[in-house]
Amino acid sequence: MSGPRVRFAPSPTGLLHVGSAWTALFNWLVARQHADGVFILRIEDTDASRDREEWVDGIVDAMAWLGFDLDEGPFRQSDNVLAHERSLEQLIGGGFLYYCDCTAEDVALRKGDDKTPGYDGYCRDRDLTRGPATALRFRTPDEGVTIVHDAVRGDVEFSNATINDFVVARSSGVVLYALANVTDDRHDRITYVIRGEEHLSNAPRQMMLWKALNEVSGTSLPIPGYAHLPLLVNEQRKKLSKRRDPVATELYRDQGFLADAFVNYLALLGWSPKGDLEMVSRSTMIEQFRLEDVSHSPAFFDVKKMTHLNGEYIRALSASEFVEACAPWVCPWSSAWRPTDRDVPWSEEQFDVELFRRVAPLVQERVATLGEVASMVDFFFLDTPVMDEAAFAKVIAGDEFGRSMLVGAIEVFGGVAWDAASLHAATVEIGESVGLTLRKAQAPIRCAVTGTLIGPPLFESLQLLGRERVLGRMRDALTRAS
Repeated sequence: MSGPRVRFAPSPTGLLHVGSAWTALFNWLVARQHADGVFILRIEDTDASRDREEWVDGIVDAMAWLGFDLDEGPFRQSDNVLAHERSLEQLIGGGFLYYCDCTAEDVALRKGDDKTPGYDGYCRDRDLTRGPATALRFRTPDEGVTIVHDAVRGDVEFSNATINDFVVARSSGVVLYALANVTDDRHDRITYVIRGEEHLSNAPRQMMLWKALNEVSGTSLPIPGYAHLPLLVNEQRKKLSKRRDPVATELYRDQGFLADAFVNYLALLGWSPKGDLEMVSRSTMIEQFRLEDVSHSPAFFDVKKMTHLNGEYIRALSASEFVEACAPWVCPWSSAWRPTDRDVPWSEEQFDVELFRRVAPLVQERVATLGEVASMVDFFFLDTPVMDEAAFAKVIAGDEFGRSMLVGAIEVFGGVAWDAASLHAATVEIGESVGLTLRKAQAPIRCAVTGTLIGPPLFESLQLLGRERVLGRMRDALTRAS
């Protein structure tokens, strides 16, 4: 038997939603579980009022960043318009469609106090012909049930009597989503449709269209299997919203999340590997993932948890891998290090690649995203550190002991051996002389030299920065505080 053929079919109406990336992942995993599985990217770009070309490019770029390699595509739904029109003609010829000129107001007026939603079938037997105000509706069965065999939810039964005759083409002749989607899936020989639960109600209509197209075309293409993934929700357990939640995949890429960590976290939404591992390789996902194991309960998209996991991935990198991963955030101008248009606080002339390689291990243990790296190392490359004024006021300008600590450090650091251990021991000794613990003794030194009270290990940083720059910055801080 041939492997599964699955598709990811986003609309280019904005940045790639994390829910869409999640859907793409599960489709990709199903395809990759078989040597002859096929993963297709199809851009559903038939909404001219909302689709934009830059969003198409964004989807393709985001998929590449995620590492979801394609077997076919990207295709565009707009390139298949002739096939959509052919499906429409076949369904008209087969008697599955009828013309309707009802407006929403017409239907509401006929129903009166009946608040049952949907169309009332008024035009079914009026024998209308095509006109300037006639849409085409699909005649749904009056009796029986349609059962959606769903890998996540089991069998979901829909009474045909509750499925209203639905519009498949506007009066202009433009084919709508339901028929276009089924036509494309038939064209691409899709065997599994894996998508969000908001599409579950579309499934019985699409199954009806699929059966009808089989009949009018003389084919017997099997209806795809279905899997409708649960909702992604925020910490208030509300559906993720573009308006109130950070849902753009590109946002996390640009903040410095690693693609492997991001994909790992997505995989754990509604699914878990054997042993409840947190860090899961792609090969393990491919080996163990099953649609039947996906929960149908809403999944909490927890940014804090994902950020923590990303930090774990960063710490698992080798030193050279971390330096390479940091490149777009520290030297975006370098063609050898993947140039970007990202801003950094130092110039190309100020940046020292070899110094960064030595600094990087100090930072790797302390950042959760690559986007945090630049602000943690800027004092190495700037002539004058960016000063946190509140910190300066607290531990130097407004603290007599802090100023005394700097005076003592300037005197002792001038002659001490310039290595982290000696600088640490000297700071302990100076602090004791003015009645300060190490934590409080090193605060004014850190602030004067780095501009802040947080950052990489102090004494290792002082060693790398060099005696003259350290002494000069402490003197500048004392002058500024006077």
